[in-house]
Amino acid sequence: MVEDIADIQQAVKVYKALGEPTRLKIAMLLTEERNLCCSDIAGKLESVAGSTLSHHLKQLTECGLLNLRKDGTYIYYSVNRTLAEKYAPYLLE
Repeated sequence: MVEDIADIQQAVKVYKALGEPTRLKIAMLLTEERNLCCSDIAGKLESVAGSTLSHHLKQLTECGLLNLRKDGTYIYYSVNRTLAEKYAPYLLE
């Protein structure tokens, strides 16, 4: 039962993060194009301010849906495909 509780808590975090339209767009974008930095993502989502985008990326990273890789001053984001397959397989279609 403990594993079930952990799975439920993880699912809630993922679904809560994806429940916001901009975060869903970001996740869908990152399933199509891997390893994008914040400025690349901002360029593709034209109407999102930089500080708002950072907040959305933080939410998606904290729930485990996004992986990040630091390279100098840049941070590159990609979808955690294992987690997406388990909780949000529609992102990978």
